[in-house]
Amino acid sequence: MTQLTQTATPAAQEPAKPSHLGRRLKAARPFLISVIAIVGGLVLWQLVSMTTSPLFLPSVSMTWAAALELIGDGTLQQSVIASSGRILAGWGAGALVGVPLGIFMGRFETVRQLLDPYIEFFRFIPPIAFVTLAVIWLGPGELSKIALIFYTTVFIVTLNTIAGVQAVNPLRLRAAASLGAGQLQILSTVILPSTVPFMVTGARIAMGNSFLTVVSAEIVSAREGLGALIWTARNFSRTEWVFVGIIALGLLGYLFDRVLRVATKKLLARYL
Repeated sequence: MTQLTQTATPAAQEPAKPSHLGRRLKAARPFLISVIAIVGGLVLWQLVSMTTSPLFLPSVSMTWAAALELIGDGTLQQSVIASSGRILAGWGAGALVGVPLGIFMGRFETVRQLLDPYIEFFRFIPPIAFVTLAVIWLGPGELSKIALIFYTTVFIVTLNTIAGVQAVNPLRLRAAASLGAGQLQILSTVILPSTVPFMVTGARIAMGNSFLTVVSAEIVSAREGLGALIWTARNFSRTEWVFVGIIALGLLGYLFDRVLRVATKKLLARYL
């Protein structure tokens, strides 16, 4: 009898495991909260739009109808493709230049002293200040817009990479040197892996700034693109088109950032 009691006791004290449905609901909870927040925002938008002029705030249904109109004639697709191409080209070029530049500036003091005055000077000048010069020097085509996005990206990536290099523990550098590692080995095996999180952060911040720059550049000198779409809507007093362009920018930025996060987690998981 005692043996039966002792055998049954642990089973009685075992905590109840959550059901399969409970686990699925717990996993879906963040998604459900996001959906509720979005639906709530749309409902609030619709209610507020009913109390004011459509020119001031178009309703959700009016904006949706405008989106379908722009999709129907291909304008929205062309705008998204044009802006995406410019952002990816300029941002990619800026990251490719900013990462090695930041590594060398962070690692070698002489390089940093030579280039730091230029970095500190130009990073405070907004890209929109160079729009006119970019058009004069590079023409009104794609190159001027890509150059402005490159300008936006390169300083942000460079500064974040410099911060990452300077944040490397000096003890690790001395340990690698005492084991016989040369400058190139220290750079590739110690500094570069430790700096990856800073590079990724800089690239993500630069991606957000690239959207700001592309809209400014497209407003000034572009026939296609989300910035040009917003400016055209303003000229024709089509506020609902403006909202479509703004929402498209937000969704496109969310998509780009999500893809970048997933890609870096898969490709650089060992460094993050």
